[in-house]
Amino acid sequence: MNKEIKLPYNSYTKAYEDVDFLKTKEARSVRLQLELLKPELTLVKAGISEGIVCFGSARIKEEKESLKRIAKIKSDLKKDPKNTTLKNRLEEAEGLHTLSKYYDYARQFAKTAVQKSKNRFAIITGGGPGIMEAANRGAYEAGGKSIGFNITLPMEQFPNKYITKGLAFLFHYFAIRKMHLVMRSKAVVVFPGGYGTFDEMFEILTLVQTGKKSDIPIILVGKEFWNSIFNIKRVAQYGVISKDDKFHLVDTPDEAWNIIAKKYKIK
Repeated sequence: MNKEIKLPYNSYTKAYEDVDFLKTKEARSVRLQLELLKPELTLVKAGISEGIVCFGSARIKEEKESLKRIAKIKSDLKKDPKNTTLKNRLEEAEGLHTLSKYYDYARQFAKTAVQKSKNRFAIITGGGPGIMEAANRGAYEAGGKSIGFNITLPMEQFPNKYITKGLAFLFHYFAIRKMHLVMRSKAVVVFPGGYGTFDEMFEILTLVQTGKKSDIPIILVGKEFWNSIFNIKRVAQYGVISKDDKFHLVDTPDEAWNIIAKKYKIK
């Protein structure tokens, strides 16, 4: 029986087994293809063809967790009242506390979407903490499919515990991750967030506007937050976008679901 020969240098290692080779700059196109292919095959095997994507800040916590964070910073500040870094952290924590209700909203929306659609839609997020965790949690609690597309970042980020077993994915490339966030989406629901949320939201808007993605509901939850961030009517008045380039602005999880239900004729 022939035994495979092992030589003490990489040139004789099969290319697809040579991790050092696959990590080279020249093999980037192969890595891109693999990042696209692996999750795709997994999701096809799991029978997932339709999803609702939920975007939002990783920093927004449940109210009780938010209050704990504020209390801890205040305690530290008492010991060091002149600490500018702590003062800034307190200001950020108090700002995030005003948004803590959106954790509950995302959780409730995902639960409603799974129940009312009778598991038609998987709930898809970036797989991290905050709003992403809340949406995955709602889907998990309703017995639905809960998908997380995590990505390696300078600050460590781990998949939240509410993702369906076998449906947590880790990406290196933002571009491929975004493709997967869009490919199966039948609606996009955007809760308050920062740069990452804005980036994802505007990319979806652009894809729908240019016909690269079919016309799906794009729903922003939280009128007070979004109206304070940008004035879309004013942008349209300048003519740089059309008044027909619409998204929906709502305040509650039920309003968001009703738009999706109407689009897909779900009673």
